Amino acid sequence: MKDTKIKDFLNNNSNTKHIFCPYRICPLGAHVDHQLGLVTGFAIDKGVDFDFVKTDDGSVEVYSENFEGVASGNIYEEKERTYTWIDFIFGAIATLKKTYNLKNGIKGVIRGSLTGGGLSSSASVILTYISALAKVNQIKLTSPELINLALDEERNYIGVNVGKLDQSCEVYCKKNHLLYLDTKDDSSKLIPFASEMPEFEIAIIFSGMERKLAGSAYNIRVDECKAASYALKDFSHLEYGKFQESYLRDVPYGVYSQYKDKLPKHWRKRAEHYYSEIERVKKGIKLFKEGNLKEFGKLVFESGRSSIENYETGSDELKTLQNIMESTDGIYGGRFSGAGFNGCAMAIIDPLKKDDITKQLTSNYLKEYPELAENFAIYYCKTTDGINLI
Repeated sequence: MKDTKIKDFLNNNSNTKHIFCPYRICPLGAHVDHQLGLVTGFAIDKGVDFDFVKTDDGSVEVYSENFEGVASGNIYEEKERTYTWIDFIFGAIATLKKTYNLKNGIKGVIRGSLTGGGLSSSASVILTYISALAKVNQIKLTSPELINLALDEERNYIGVNVGKLDQSCEVYCKKNHLLYLDTKDDSSKLIPFASEMPEFEIAIIFSGMERKLAGSAYNIRVDECKAASYALKDFSHLEYGKFQESYLRDVPYGVYSQYKDKLPKHWRKRAEHYYSEIERVKKGIKLFKEGNLKEFGKLVFESGRSSIENYETGSDELKTLQNIMESTDGIYGGRFSGAGFNGCAMAIIDPLKKDDITKQLTSNYLKEYPELAENFAIYYCKTTDGINLI
């Protein structure tokens, strides 16, 4: 951010508020939340920080430490989309105004601690803005309401047909716990680390290639899953209703097994990932409760492999990282993080082998992609609590 006046203003203002919203990783349950599946997640101690003050005249002035430009306007006007980071604050305003009367605007500085994508940074930013706007307008939001508002903005303003995994992790997660969420009925459990669990950390490996989700093949994958569910319902004479309200969660595995060979190849592969991933989540929860990190990690590797082979996503760079992680001593399990259209991979690692892991990942990856040496990066994180307002 070139203009430092706003930072000085915030630092010297006794009314300045601060919000931290963590990023998240999903060890098991990838690509199934939009089909109302079962998911798991950790919030990590890297994320989005926002320092802000209330404006009484409804004006909006937000700067980013990561991107150029300024989000400038007010809460009364409808802003034209720019398809940049600026859209997220005005999307939050538009989404909140569907339900609430906003009187006060906001002035502040936002910054993300990691770059690259695949860690739900868009959900973190949206949750942060909605929480901040609610705070300055004396709106008390429940956790489910905050999640649903963020989901509404991402789907209907930003234009990505996401499920509830990202938002739920960033709201519900707790330090030293694994979140287990059923996205069909929003029921969740926080599973504490077992006493038998070996110590671990989370590695975030940035491929060096930035991710873009909106406008990518993400929405196509969602439609392919829905198409598979719709066809399976028709084959088995199940009531299928509207296409947009059809999910693989509606179709029992037995129906899929009986009729899968009638599905077009791509639809069948998307469904195969869904059903196998649900089983991995169920097995993984049991193993995690037992503290069996070794076997849990193997399932994470299997999830990553299925995402590549059945869900057919993952850039060439992320596929290379998957291969390297699977052969690196000290990594319990890993997969690319997010939808796989560039961005980051994540790994659950033995902290005693951190230095060797760093050397092996860096050396082997840059042999394949030496041109990415300046951007490739590895960060080590621990689990943390969901969003909090300080």
